[in-house]
Amino acid sequence: MPPLRAATAEFRALGSLALPIVATQLSQMGMGVADTLMVARVGATDLAGVTLGNNLYFPAMLLLSGTLMALTPSVSQLHGAGRTGEAGALVRQGLWIALCGSLLLVILLRNVEPLYRLLGVDERAIPVATAYLKAVSPSLVPLLAYACLRCLCEGLSWTLPAMLVGLSALALKVALNWLFIHGSATLGVPAMGGVGCGWATVLTMCYALCAMLVVVLNSRVRASNVFSAFSLPIWREIRRLLRLGLPIGVAIFAEVAFFSFVTLLIGRLGVEAVAAHQVAFNIIGVGFMAPLALGMAATIRVGFNIGAGRAATARVAGWVAVGATLAWGATVALALVACRHQLAGLYTNDAAVLQTAGSLLLIAAFFQVFDSGQVAAMGVLRGHKDTAVPMAFALVGYWALGLPVGYALCFGWGKIGVAGIGVEGLWWGLVLGLATVAVALFARLTAVSRRR
Repeated sequence: MPPLRAATAEFRALGSLALPIVATQLSQMGMGVADTLMVARVGATDLAGVTLGNNLYFPAMLLLSGTLMALTPSVSQLHGAGRTGEAGALVRQGLWIALCGSLLLVILLRNVEPLYRLLGVDERAIPVATAYLKAVSPSLVPLLAYACLRCLCEGLSWTLPAMLVGLSALALKVALNWLFIHGSATLGVPAMGGVGCGWATVLTMCYALCAMLVVVLNSRVRASNVFSAFSLPIWREIRRLLRLGLPIGVAIFAEVAFFSFVTLLIGRLGVEAVAAHQVAFNIIGVGFMAPLALGMAATIRVGFNIGAGRAATARVAGWVAVGATLAWGATVALALVACRHQLAGLYTNDAAVLQTAGSLLLIAAFFQVFDSGQVAAMGVLRGHKDTAVPMAFALVGYWALGLPVGYALCFGWGKIGVAGIGVEGLWWGLVLGLATVAVALFARLTAVSRRR
């Protein structure tokens, strides 16, 4: 097939997979946006508390859910090789990892108050953050089981179920948020403020798991034999999944924990700075959903083609995904520069928060381009089952380079005569970390593609 026709065919295939994933990821992002918008009306303290709580909840959750993402390329390669019936046994082992890991995280997240005090977080936000984490942490059990079933469906190149479940779950989350944040005398539910978002998340994730079970049991996914038998933990298979998945989880954790630790540091600057940071982060998060979806679709397409023995097609799919995400990132960057004040105004009318958020969105224009490129390259490499080296890039780029530079720019470093510029300094550190990781991943992808 001529190169242009091959690229066009892969773009269409990626698009058909990515569009439902975009909707799925937007629905998940929408839950966070709903929390921010609805809690912001309660007050800056509640918003800061929920933000600080989520900045421990999400990295912990993504560490384990990222590990479970090993199921997607594994199932995809089995599917491409015509061995779909073997996928179910693999997913059952993933469910054991999800169950044990989620219970451990619940225990840890319910005992984090000393960490907040050690970091010097604003005292007004700590009670809300700890109460929120105690409420939301049990949601990890159904959430991670749902993630296993979602990986199964997506590994079989069927991304529509997660979209339908995600959109319906978003509608439920908004309704439950309103109920638990503001309370209802008729239903006997007290007003809980920001903490109510945690209880809403638990019920929403239980619904999502039940809905995905119905899909799996009544569709072509049954061909995977996931529920045709019961399996005890098989350590050989679990080790294989962990060997592939832990680097994915650690890489995602390194990035998200990097962002979350930055938020905790911003907590030293006061609730207004935290609120502005959260507003800006919510806005760029919406624009990030399309590159994230294309990266996930690239994992599926690359894995499927490798399983089917079509390495050249896998290479085309990978570079098409990278090119599309970079184009999207540049477009969103221009929109952020042009509309930053209007976008921030959708979240708040607090003058101090609005001004700081507008400044952060200017920096976010650079952020968006590099973040789009790195997530696509990471997704392609996962399709190749290349996860350990990208993990090392993430650890070095974010923690050894981006964080120290961002800290020095924010708080100042007298030894070398650097004056602190506040929250914007930490955001420039984010940009540096993302740029470093993106360039390194492009180089790695080039080497892996040539070797294939």
